[in-house]
Amino acid sequence: MKIRSLLVSCVFVALLCPAIAIAATPDPARTRSYIDHAWATLTRSADECRALVDPKVPSHSVVYLPAGVAIPASLEKSATRCGVQVRHLPTPIHQLGDLDPTTLPAQGLLYLPHPYVVPGGMFNEMYGWDSYFIVLGLVADHREQLALDMVNNALYEVEYYGGVLNANRTYYLTRSQPPFLSAMMAAVMDDPAMFPDAKAKRAWLARAYPLAVRNYEIWIRKQHLAGDTGLSRYYDYGDGPVIEAQNSTYYVGVIRWLLAHRARDPGYLVKAPQHPDATEAAQLKTTSCNVIASQVCAGDWLDGYRLSADYYKGDRAMRESGFDTDFHFGPWGGSTHHYAGVGLNSLLYRYERDLHGFAAELGETADAKRWARAAEARRKAIDQWLWHADQGRYMDYDFVAGKPSTDPYLTMFYPLWAGAASPQQAKALRRQLKLFEHRGGLAMSTRDTGAQWDAPFGWAPTNWLAAKGLDGYGFHADARRISCEFTDTVDRSLAKDGTIREKYNMVLGNAEVKITAGYKQNVIGFGWTNGVYLNMQKLIAADGGCGTNRAAAAAGAGN
Repeated sequence: MKIRSLLVSCVFVALLCPAIAIAATPDPARTRSYIDHAWATLTRSADECRALVDPKVPSHSVVYLPAGVAIPASLEKSATRCGVQVRHLPTPIHQLGDLDPTTLPAQGLLYLPHPYVVPGGMFNEMYGWDSYFIVLGLVADHREQLALDMVNNALYEVEYYGGVLNANRTYYLTRSQPPFLSAMMAAVMDDPAMFPDAKAKRAWLARAYPLAVRNYEIWIRKQHLAGDTGLSRYYDYGDGPVIEAQNSTYYVGVIRWLLAHRARDPGYLVKAPQHPDATEAAQLKTTSCNVIASQVCAGDWLDGYRLSADYYKGDRAMRESGFDTDFHFGPWGGSTHHYAGVGLNSLLYRYERDLHGFAAELGETADAKRWARAAEARRKAIDQWLWHADQGRYMDYDFVAGKPSTDPYLTMFYPLWAGAASPQQAKALRRQLKLFEHRGGLAMSTRDTGAQWDAPFGWAPTNWLAAKGLDGYGFHADARRISCEFTDTVDRSLAKDGTIREKYNMVLGNAEVKITAGYKQNVIGFGWTNGVYLNMQKLIAADGGCGTNRAAAAAGAGN
């Protein structure tokens, strides 16, 4: 029975499983073997059908090239073989929002010139923030060329598509994802095996640096600013429901939940007819969404209600944040664009420090000074708006309502990874671990809302950023313990069903994930879990292994 179950599982995950028999006991060597096989299974390139053919509409798959870019011979050949159309975007794109994807005759894949690793499962594109953790894994696994290819693809997106995208699909041309481009660049530059010599490394940086600056500028445009705080927010340049939600009941589910929890509705519900006349449809363009132009919008109705235009803005911002779906930034993440988030602004502080380092390496002294000033200004704004000394923690700030969140979220540890916290702040923040830590690692929040980016669920990237941040401030035992908890969870789960997943249940320490709000799958693959697992194993090995004073370290976590 076990062998039959594994065979079914292996077929389902496209032969990711490295062996026929599942180990009854967790075995890091088996996990390592799985990851070795997974890199090849998850790698895509523009010369193969599994990358070009859209699984959602395989008979109408389209690949778009940037305006004015010649069709590579290899793409032309593979498109013919795979039955895929090749088109050009109608105009050059200089920044996100320049092109409204709803004006395209069909949605499709955006061309990338180099091979890349996809997360897994239904995620068959190169995703923005996933790619950083995948690159870390590729570097740790000595797959330097593929890691460099992924960073170069991200730079290509900036050059031709306006920024590092949520993923390389046309319907993502209005939004980015958490800004890790500079950290991706640093990851490959810090690997001595990545470039043949110092001259080649400098030449690569000279080309990449202005693109990294251009990508950074997304986050300081007016639309991405969090009021007058000096901080930034997530923001999507589109309006109404997202295109990719077509044929989905997601938004109707949001309405149903809000109707069942009226006291928790921040104002997302709008009373409106199911079949509006011309006058009512015109009003809904402002109050809700365009029922004439958007089939998704037209269907977003239940029991006399639609969703507000502001909710849709927040929903789109939530997707840019990567936390789709959470209840931390309002129910269903619908107020994400109202927040100056600890996570985003910590990432931008790190980005500014990275740009300072790149500029200094290139001898751009004036630029280096400019980035140092920008980073210091952001650090001060983080302290002013997001740090709460009385609680010893960072909290997100709702700049629209003029008040901080009262809901602790794991992103409060991002300032440690970014180096934005003082030693005193780091020491106080360490005491907050008890809010999130469980048998399986760190949960996202303290509230079980039924959404995948809240408790009791935990994810590889946020566990890594917390562990790496703690390690950087000298809390090595805490970093090791969290890494051991999370990698043990991955090992246990793989021992049970032969797979690695995108998220885990931190309370149970396994992959038993039951979602009631939003996306319910626990996707198999999984790129960023693979990358984080390898780096946590390195951290553990460097600090004496999981057996070293684990109980003592756990006892000291809340002190």
